[in-house]
Amino acid sequence: MSDDLGPGPRTRVRRLPEKARYDRESIYAVLDHAPFCHLAAVVDGLGVALPTLAAREGDVLFVHGSRSNRVMRAVRESGEGWLTATLYDGIRVARSAFESSIAYRSVVVVGPVREVRSLEERRRILDLMTEAILPGRTGEIRPATDSEVRRTMVLSLRIAEASLKVSAGPTDDGPEDQARPIWSGVLPARLVYDEPVPSTDGAMARGLPVPASVRRRRGST
Repeated sequence: MSDDLGPGPRTRVRRLPEKARYDRESIYAVLDHAPFCHLAAVVDGLGVALPTLAAREGDVLFVHGSRSNRVMRAVRESGEGWLTATLYDGIRVARSAFESSIAYRSVVVVGPVREVRSLEERRRILDLMTEAILPGRTGEIRPATDSEVRRTMVLSLRIAEASLKVSAGPTDDGPEDQARPIWSGVLPARLVYDEPVPSTDGAMARGLPVPASVRRRRGST
């Protein structure tokens, strides 16, 4: 198996191709760390993007949603999925508005899609997705009921081709602007979790300690 997922005919980076990467390691690092992604489809003749969560297992991405969700249904019926995930890394502050930009790592994935129909396989994947968000959480909560699993659509997207575009490092000011007495640089950004806020509904929940899965996620930033 090749270590590269591109450049493919549908994911080749054409604008600023020097920022492109196609190796699995870099692409999967973004997919595994992005807090959410967008799944695209054509619904009633219009392009629509659905913000959702994804979990990766090898070369497969799993996404889930309501069985009535029109984007999920459109992707299932088309048999092909387009998914994007982006990490926002800050602002590249140049000496002009034109050269200023966002610092980011952004992945585009394309591949064949199938619906996961087995109840037990869906249950396993939904647990996988929970663990991707809060490792250890499935051991702290009640299992999903059969009714909950049946009401959830799970799609499997095999990563056939993908690309990563990285905008990072010094700004691209030209020599004339570099001679101007104007500050330039990078304003880094990162996702930070605040102190957990306990639920106030239900007498049994009051006063309970913050579970290990939440504490670990809180401390990972």
